[in-house]
Amino acid sequence: KSSKREWKPLEDHSCTDVPWLLLFILFCIGMGFICGFSIATGAAARLLSGYDSYGNICGQKNVKVEGIVNSGLDLTHKKYVFFLDPCNIDLVHQRIKSIALCVSACPRKELKTLADIQKFAETNGSTLCSYELQPSEYTTDPRAAKLCPKYPVPESAPIPFFHRCAPVNISCYAKFAEALITFVSDSSVLHRLISGVMTSKEIIMGLCLLSLVLSMILMVIIRYISRVLVWILTILVILGSLGGTGVLWWLYAKQRISASAVETQIAKDNLQALLIYAISATVFTVILFLIMLIMRKRVALTIALFHVAGKVFIHLPLLVFQPFWTFFVLILFWTYWITVLLFLGTTGSPVPNEEGFVEFRMVGPLKYMWWYHVVGLIWISEFILGCQQMTVAGAVVTYYFTREKRNLPFTPILASVNRLVCYHLGTVAKGSFIITLVKIPRMILMYIHTQLKGKENACARCMLKACICCLWCLEKCLTYLNQNAYTATAINSTNFCTSAKDAFVILVENALRVAAINTVGDFMLFLGKVLIVCSTGLAGIMLLNYQRDYTIWVLPLIIVCLFAFLVAHCFLSIYEMVVDVLFLCFAIDTKYNDGSPGREFYMDKVLMEFVENSRKSMKEAGRGGGAEGRELKPMVGADEE
Repeated sequence: KSSKREWKPLEDHSCTDVPWLLLFILFCIGMGFICGFSIATGAAARLLSGYDSYGNICGQKNVKVEGIVNSGLDLTHKKYVFFLDPCNIDLVHQRIKSIALCVSACPRKELKTLADIQKFAETNGSTLCSYELQPSEYTTDPRAAKLCPKYPVPESAPIPFFHRCAPVNISCYAKFAEALITFVSDSSVLHRLISGVMTSKEIIMGLCLLSLVLSMILMVIIRYISRVLVWILTILVILGSLGGTGVLWWLYAKQRISASAVETQIAKDNLQALLIYAISATVFTVILFLIMLIMRKRVALTIALFHVAGKVFIHLPLLVFQPFWTFFVLILFWTYWITVLLFLGTTGSPVPNEEGFVEFRMVGPLKYMWWYHVVGLIWISEFILGCQQMTVAGAVVTYYFTREKRNLPFTPILASVNRLVCYHLGTVAKGSFIITLVKIPRMILMYIHTQLKGKENACARCMLKACICCLWCLEKCLTYLNQNAYTATAINSTNFCTSAKDAFVILVENALRVAAINTVGDFMLFLGKVLIVCSTGLAGIMLLNYQRDYTIWVLPLIIVCLFAFLVAHCFLSIYEMVVDVLFLCFAIDTKYNDGSPGREFYMDKVLMEFVENSRKSMKEAGRGGGAEGRELKPMVGADEE
């Protein structure tokens, strides 16, 4: 059993969950195959260079498509895709319902008549009508009404890197972006917003840097203010519950006196409702007091863990930069994933459609590559996040279970990364796959709920929402268990299932402590995020106030506050992760060590004081004795902090 197995922190290192690592590598090879297949079938060329409605890729010679009259053309000098009616957008199929042609230049000014289109072709050598019409026939041939662009032809410019002529005026896409156009229907508003951002770009960059600095400072000083924050929070909750209960009873008494004079049914109903509210508030307040009474010592543990977490960041400063590396790797992967997704959108064999034009479709098993690609997005993203969690867990475990802090590795973070790569990638692959198994059904249900919005009955809607909520809760629980399993793996180098079982047993045995840390601790970190956002926003208002005559505040301030929240969330999430790892280490330390010779504690002096105070309280209550009465012997170097 887990409770009887001996823990040997950092003593043994062995490879864990190797089959899952091999499975993950095979899956990544499959992702690479999808990318290679899409490029090999010409999807990359069709995406970047563009193609017309007849299957010709712009800017090169093409192969004839059987049954399509205008296919197989030499379009070497026609490098841009032009749509005859670019504003005709099919929202259902998410595409432009218009004939596409390859042209040598985009119209840089509005063309109002066929004569203007003819003049543009003769002047620039760019024919905007279908290939079978010559420029001299634009104004005489009756087919020009169907084969030439709908006029007036809007001014357009090529999209960088993608060689598509896009209208310059965004109002062309009114159907596609109704909400946006409604807000910026007055183009002067849009121009003022953009000019406000451009004018204030130095202030925005400075405020973003300020939020970064504030987050780093808060991570260092939070251990000193954690005690104050916790007790302020406790006092506010107590006063709020007492005040709310007192007000309800006062209103009930006042209503009862006035109701005795006016005997109406409405007055009686109100009096009864107030009595129910007052009794409910009283019961809630009593339960709240009992919970606080039971958990007051666990709150002290939360404060101690936050204090030690501050020391961890002083000894392991590279932990601060962990969110940056993770975010950078995620951005690289997401960029690759979106690029391949765009490739897949133009992959397949040319097939004539009912209108006589060419579409590229995948047939057979290849059409399911989309699903494989979507699963890859979730699994690999979760794998990257899991690697961050394992890296942080390994570094914090090294710090906690190293008795002499002077003997810490030169860079515990790099040492943790080395252990991860050499031994534990399979464990992270398995943990991230379990999260993927829960996320995919939830995403499918969310998609079904979105598609059926307004069509399903109330019962079906309620059941869908309940299933989505249950899967979300399960995902959060598994994510928390995964993180603790990674910590157990970093401590004892066991496989994922064994580590998850060991961590679960430890968490269940310390359920009240876990509840205190996850409620009080999370609220403290939330207050930290609010503090950083408010401070950055206040500084932004003060600085932008000097430009109030020629700058709109709205967009710059929103950008600054969003960035400040994102930065604060990234940094304080790492802090929360460190606290959770420290707690599991502390729980294992107190379970398998008692401070006697040969079984000295590994914990920090602050945590030692918490344990000492807890034992004194138990001894005074008549429950001490035996091992609990022994004098605690701190680890060597614990007083050096």
